[in-house]
Amino acid sequence: MSRGRIVFLVAGGLFLAFLLFRSATGGMVPPWPHTVETQAMEPQYNEFGLLVGENAVTTGATSWKGPLTWFAAFLTLCILSFLYDDNPLYKFAEHLFVGVSAAYWMVMGFWTTLVPNLFGKLTPNLVSGVLEGVKDNTPEWHYVIPLIFGILLLTRISEKFGYLSRLSLAFIVGTTAGLNFVQYLKSDFMLQITQTITPLVAIGAEGFSFWGTFSNIVLFVGVICGLIYFFFSKEHTGVFGAASRIGIWVLMISFGASFGFTVMGRIALLVGRMEFLLRDWMNLVVG
Repeated sequence: MSRGRIVFLVAGGLFLAFLLFRSATGGMVPPWPHTVETQAMEPQYNEFGLLVGENAVTTGATSWKGPLTWFAAFLTLCILSFLYDDNPLYKFAEHLFVGVSAAYWMVMGFWTTLVPNLFGKLTPNLVSGVLEGVKDNTPEWHYVIPLIFGILLLTRISEKFGYLSRLSLAFIVGTTAGLNFVQYLKSDFMLQITQTITPLVAIGAEGFSFWGTFSNIVLFVGVICGLIYFFFSKEHTGVFGAASRIGIWVLMISFGASFGFTVMGRIALLVGRMEFLLRDWMNLVVG
């Protein structure tokens, strides 16, 4: 056994002992179901039905918050164990996450897509119990075409008839590319051009804006220099080469900002998980 594995097992054992100690002393959420008592005031009436006062009534209910919190903490530690090495605990949590996500989206896709958009069109009476207002609709038989495409898509699991699924895949890829092309052309390409073409001198409601003008000039110079860097029909020498090198700096700053934004998002996720472990599970942080 390697030295790193021994250190990992010893650290894991000490951490488990710490958890057992805090759990036994009541410092953590108990890992088993427990009864939560709540008090409420109930009105009291006399034999004539008149309100004479209120009594405090205590009711108890079984809470599963403890086992669920411990299981969530266990899965979080399994994911974090990848920092040491690719191990069975990490694979277990990864496979569980993928399986649960796939099952969730399959169920959501069935009830939000297939039932209303396919079964609700072909057999309204069959799904009238779960969809209100479709009982009196007339079946629209042209929806048989997407049903056939969907069945052909399932032939991919067959080695003999798997080639039939290419018809459905070709239709999905073609329609998705065509629809997204129009959408991104409007929302990204045209929007970026519109926001790039701005007056160099910014004049707002309060008159001339120095920082607005400076921002517009930086945007104009950055865009021109970035485009010059991608212009390969002319040798990058002289003034043209200097503008090309400025374009490289502009691109590197843009990539760095995008990478920093991505890192900040991942750090925010890590902070959320650590907050869950230290506050909600171990009760080491109050607030």
